[in-house]
Amino acid sequence: MMNNFFYLSIILSIMLSNFSYTQILKPLDKEGEDSILTEETNYEMELVFEDENIIWAIEFFEDNSILASVKSGSIFHYKDGIKTQIKGVPEIYLRGQGGLMDIAFHPNFKENKLVYFSYASEDKVEKGGNTTIARAKLIEDSLIDLEVLYKGSPNSRKGQHFGGRLEFDDNNYLYFSIGDRGNRDVNPQNLNLDGGKIYRIYDDGTIPEDNPFFNNPDTKKAIYSYGHRNPQGMFKHPITGKIWTNEHGPRGGDEINIIEKGKNYGWPKITYGVNYSLTTITKNKSLPGMEQPLYYWLPSIAPSSFEYISSNIYPKWKGSLLAGALVFQYIERIGLKDNKVISRSKIAEDLGRPRDVKQGPDGYIYVSIENKGIYKIIPKE
Repeated sequence: MMNNFFYLSIILSIMLSNFSYTQILKPLDKEGEDSILTEETNYEMELVFEDENIIWAIEFFEDNSILASVKSGSIFHYKDGIKTQIKGVPEIYLRGQGGLMDIAFHPNFKENKLVYFSYASEDKVEKGGNTTIARAKLIEDSLIDLEVLYKGSPNSRKGQHFGGRLEFDDNNYLYFSIGDRGNRDVNPQNLNLDGGKIYRIYDDGTIPEDNPFFNNPDTKKAIYSYGHRNPQGMFKHPITGKIWTNEHGPRGGDEINIIEKGKNYGWPKITYGVNYSLTTITKNKSLPGMEQPLYYWLPSIAPSSFEYISSNIYPKWKGSLLAGALVFQYIERIGLKDNKVISRSKIAEDLGRPRDVKQGPDGYIYVSIENKGIYKIIPKE
């Protein structure tokens, strides 16, 4: 009897995993209206650099050449068709979704040569790993004077939800994300534990005294907002200077949020998603003192990256947002009006899993596709 039940549970699990979530939930915006997903056609995808690795993040030098991080633990410089490996990358804890993640140049990189990066690391004292933020000087093709600025704790052997995005604001504060590390019932709502948070630090790793919980005893003083699941997209709005994020929900309920000081974004107390098994996480879609997302996706697209289009090269797209959709393998363009989503469309469909999307100094949009390389989006006349 036990063996029959065991095999039946396996079959049921497989059936559920293959069952289209769109049969249960259709795409909705936060007002509950249908969100129609269209296709963009007036563009071409040009392969700029071919690479079989998972390029997790890209950053641009002034000459438009690219510095790219590879999840397995390498950093490369792509310039004029030549790929150069950067030396001095720290040891990486490669497990599940964890590895070498984002990279960001200091706003004054031209003068100080500082590169910031996020990665999963372990230590000898505590088994497992967690998200780590570090910086180093990039001199020629080597990282030197490596400094760890922040290490999430406690370590975990779980392989999910490392977060890992980095972004500087207009005042040179560094924001970064750490996901809930697969421990949703403990980390996101606990201010004494890392995970499920957005953090803000100075560029040298010290913590600003005006952080919302700096003067609270028994809290992580670098926390800027909390109640997040797994933010893997982040940009600074070029007009308002605000930090925007997108984050993975469970099955349904991926979110777009504008990050505000000290706010609670609700996970897992409120959510528009359900468990992967289709069981209920919570019946609450809202609670007092918890922020509502600017937008949420049903079904989930698994947003991997986030960018704001300010380039005149794309006049019809200017002012839109771009998010990588890992599960459906396209870039989603999100049209906005007064901070409300008014349109959604697909770009780069069926190329593969888009891991990062970024506007370069030349005004063109670049996309890293897992196991294929870096593409440039070229609009047609």
